[in-house]
Amino acid sequence: MYDLIVLGGGPAGYNAAEHAGKAGMKVLLFEKNSLGGVCLNEGCIPSKALLNSAKIYEYATHASAYGVKVEGASMDHPAIVARRGKVVKMLVNGVGAKMKGAGVTVVKENAVIKGRVPGGFAVTAAGQDYEGAKLLIATGSSAVVPPIPGVRENLGGFVITNKEVLELPEVPKNFAIIGGGVIGLEMAAYYVTAGSHVTVIEMLDHIAGPTDREISTMLQKEYAKKGVDFKLQHKVVAVEAGKVVCEAPDGSKVEVPADKVLLSIGRRANYQGIGLENLGVATERPGIVTDSQGRTNIDGVFAAGDVNGHHMLAHTAYREGEVAINTMMGKKDTMRYNANPSVIYTKPEVASVGMTEEEVKAAGIEYECAKLSMRYAGRFVAENEGGDGLCKILVDKKHRNVLGVHMIGGYASEIIWGAAQMIEMELTVHDIKEIIFPHPTVSEIIRETIWELKD
Repeated sequence: MYDLIVLGGGPAGYNAAEHAGKAGMKVLLFEKNSLGGVCLNEGCIPSKALLNSAKIYEYATHASAYGVKVEGASMDHPAIVARRGKVVKMLVNGVGAKMKGAGVTVVKENAVIKGRVPGGFAVTAAGQDYEGAKLLIATGSSAVVPPIPGVRENLGGFVITNKEVLELPEVPKNFAIIGGGVIGLEMAAYYVTAGSHVTVIEMLDHIAGPTDREISTMLQKEYAKKGVDFKLQHKVVAVEAGKVVCEAPDGSKVEVPADKVLLSIGRRANYQGIGLENLGVATERPGIVTDSQGRTNIDGVFAAGDVNGHHMLAHTAYREGEVAINTMMGKKDTMRYNANPSVIYTKPEVASVGMTEEEVKAAGIEYECAKLSMRYAGRFVAENEGGDGLCKILVDKKHRNVLGVHMIGGYASEIIWGAAQMIEMELTVHDIKEIIFPHPTVSEIIRETIWELKD
């Protein structure tokens, strides 16, 4: 019998398995596809490979602004896609090496929970049964496919998801994106740079979902200037050959020409068909119900990552898996989501952590807000000719601790962890003013913005 059986080899599963293995537990991990899950194979990493190529191309085409002459720059899409595959393969192999180094047994099959056995639980895969004292369910999520006429009929062909969009052999002339969230915006960023006429169709009156509204508005304006057509408050009613049919706010029908349609309206937890009913594991619409230690309603059964429906982000999954393993081993730990950063890897980048201004107002918290242009950071000016951005910090008016930090601009993704630490540690304005920031760095924008506030 294994000490732990992990279902799913994505960020939550493989990271938890590694930690458990290194702690001396005998671990068995099931992954029916490639190790790394959606994030490594079909999401986070491959999309960043594409976006980095687009960024390099943009630098090349605007090199003269920096006193550099570049002639004949172009994007070789097939070569970019091929490099994406190389990057993914290298990292998947790296995860495999980690599992081997931690003594984790990996079975590349789909596993289903059979039920209880003395001292633990049984799962079955490819006709063989396995037993473990504890279970960690980390089966991830998949793209939501709505019942819109023409979507399911064309899925995988004319209509694609986050998986297929990373493998397109050529750049579509007209590219329609249903959904203005993170995936949709990042792919809009790549394909508009690669030469597509991109249209983003969004039911809400803003893009980027729960992102601070002021920041998301700035991002929308930036990409509108680059040529992305945003159709907000438009409801998709049908997908037909060569077009997407929408209903505008006034009720009129709008047809968006499309050679390809990216479906990116959200993700759904994968908790169906894995045998949860054989144990009576509780689920709700977002996913498997867990407490702050990752425990389900069944003693010895844990869930982490997208499958619990909390925050569908890889870095959140890492931490949830770690909390679950620590709890299994009797170490006191708890999962907190108040300082959970999020990033949109467009150009400029958007990075946020903590409460947005809209959330602070809705919660009735008295707050103060400080905002500064990214141009207040010397390095930003040196490396972003004609560019701008914003750093926005929200603090509790009474207690002076940071409630939220929101940024748009270069390097934002690499800075936001520091802001997350400030919120996690409940640092006050005074505390942060005493921190020495390296100069010149773009991170100094946090220091400059904080100094706009009184202790």
